Amino acid sequence: MALTLVRHTTPDVPKGTCYGRTDLALADSFEAELRGVLAALPAVEGVVTSPLTRCQKLADRIATQVGVDVRPEQGWIEMDFGAWEGRAWSDIPRDDLDAWAADFMGYAGHGGESVAMLEERVRAALSAAPRDFVVVTHSGCIRAVCAILGLHDGWATETPFGGSVTLP
Repeated sequence: MALTLVRHTTPDVPKGTCYGRTDLALADSFEAELRGVLAALPAVEGVVTSPLTRCQKLADRIATQVGVDVRPEQGWIEMDFGAWEGRAWSDIPRDDLDAWAADFMGYAGHGGESVAMLEERVRAALSAAPRDFVVVTHSGCIRAVCAILGLHDGWATETPFGGSVTLP
C-alpha cells in the first residue's frame, strides 16, 4: 500500500496572506470539504498530522471516521515564514521577495526557515512515515515530498485545499 498526503481544508484567512506556522481556524466550508476528503481516501491504518489546528481537526475527523489513531508530528508542520507570517504578500517588500526568488532553497531573510530547511525536515518525516497511513499536512510539505521523490511538478506541485497526493 502507499502513503497518502492530504492537504488541510480551506483556512479562515484573507486571500493573499502569507501564513505557514500561523495557527489558523478553518473556513465555514469545512464540513463540505471533509465529505470530499473522506470520499477520496484509500484504506488507511492510521493518521499522522501536522500539529497545527487546520490539520489536526481534519486528521481527528478522518481518524474517527475510519476508526484509527492520530499521531501529531512536528516534521509535517508548514514552513516558518518568520516576519512574513500573517502579512499580505503584497505588503512584503519586493526586494525581499526578489532575494527569495534568487535563492529559493537557501533564503531565510524573513527570520524563519529556508526551503532547504523545510525539505530536510520533511525528508526525515517522510522516512519515518508508515505506509498505509494518511498524513494530513500543508502545501509546502507536499511540495517538498514531490521534489524529494521527483513526482508531479516537484516544488511547483499544486494541491488544492482538501486535495491529496498518493505516493507510489
